[in-house]
Amino acid sequence: MMRKVGGGSIINISSIQGLVGSSSSTAYHAAKGASRIFTKAAAVQYAGEGIRVNSVHPGFVLTPLTENAFADPTVINPRIERVPMMRLGLVEEVANGILFLASDEASFVTGAELVIDGGFTAQ
Repeated sequence: MMRKVGGGSIINISSIQGLVGSSSSTAYHAAKGASRIFTKAAAVQYAGEGIRVNSVHPGFVLTPLTENAFADPTVINPRIERVPMMRLGLVEEVANGILFLASDEASFVTGAELVIDGGFTAQ
C-alpha cells in the first residue's frame, strides 16, 4: 500500500536491550537487536520508494505492563540508579518520539535509531 501511495513511514519498536547487553534475557536482547538491524536494512532497501523505516529504543518506561514490577523497590531502585535522569520514562514521551518519526518533519530521517532512555545508553 505504501508503494501505491508513493511512500510512508514504518516505525519499529525495539528497546535499549537491542543496543546493550545484560546478565539476563539473552533471547530478548537478540530479538530487539534483530529488529534494530532489520530496520536499517529495510530503510536502505525502500528509501528509493519514499518509504522511511526507523526504530525507537525505549529505556525503562512506566507502562501497565511494567507497573507491578516497578512497584517493587528491589526492582525499580537499581534501574533508576543507572539512568542519568534518575527517573522512569513516560509512555507519552515515547509516543511523542514515534509521532515525530511518523510526521513530515522527519521526511529526511530513515534508518535512524531514536533512543528514549533518560541517558542510560549514553554511559
